[in-house]
Amino acid sequence: MSDPYKTLGVERTASAEEIRAAYRKLAKAHHPDLHPGDKEAEARFKEISAAHELLKDPEKRARFDRGEIDASGAERAERPFYRAYADGDGGDGTQYWHFASGEDGSAGGFGAEDLFSELFGRGRGAPSGGQFRMRGQDVTYTLRCAFLDAVNGARRRVTLSDGKTLDVDIPAGTSDRQTLRLKGQGMPGIGGGETGDAYIEIHIEPHAFFTRKDEDIHVELPVTLPEAVLGAKINVPTVDGRVALTVPPGSNTGDTLRLRGKGVKRPKGSGRGDQYVTLKVVLPDEPDDALKSFLEDWSQTHGYDVRSRAGMA
Repeated sequence: MSDPYKTLGVERTASAEEIRAAYRKLAKAHHPDLHPGDKEAEARFKEISAAHELLKDPEKRARFDRGEIDASGAERAERPFYRAYADGDGGDGTQYWHFASGEDGSAGGFGAEDLFSELFGRGRGAPSGGQFRMRGQDVTYTLRCAFLDAVNGARRRVTLSDGKTLDVDIPAGTSDRQTLRLKGQGMPGIGGGETGDAYIEIHIEPHAFFTRKDEDIHVELPVTLPEAVLGAKINVPTVDGRVALTVPPGSNTGDTLRLRGKGVKRPKGSGRGDQYVTLKVVLPDEPDDALKSFLEDWSQTHGYDVRSRAGMA
């Protein structure tokens, strides 16, 4: 398998958010649903997905960066020590050191302190005195969120890997798979290094009847035959609660009405989207004799051909 960083087109120093954004862009472009029957696109999509699966996992990514596993996640037979820096002699910005194991188990006669001093203590930007410092690892969590909590905002409790709990504020208008950053809530640093961050990926659960498209809310609303034919004022559910909606006389299945400003909060406080209500005319479960008799008489003088008008005759 190819290098997962090259597959996603990101640098080795890319953040978890940059990796996620690159994956989404590539997955959308190469998804098999957009290229039916294209085996090459399908293979490319699988490669992109595999690269993301490895790099999105902080532990697997760290092990890959250290050379302990390969791009498929399999263990490597050899685990060379290495480091990368911007102006190395390797030509591609990377320089490697290989050490033969000594009889005492040390790396080619180097003790552990010598080894870390060689690898980290003398590098450009290292703290004075050869002290090895490293920023703590970032951690990623998944938080399931109710549809209305994501739309309206909420506070939810998350339990971290160390057992600590945090109250996470979910901003109004949060979208599915959006990532929230909790600064300083990741793994502790080494040698006084900065603590890593925690990233919370929000997974929004579907709603019983609301759907979301960008900042707009869509809902299909059943109406009775009299409400559709004669018009009516009815109560409609919105993400804020029920509001009154006027159904014009002569409405039909598929007609869509708009409720301004009843959608999702737009980014940067620029108002809210709208709610679109699509009508669905529903007949009684068992039409009574009076309705059938009326329609029989009415159809004799008011017949109309809906299939011809739709080009389906």
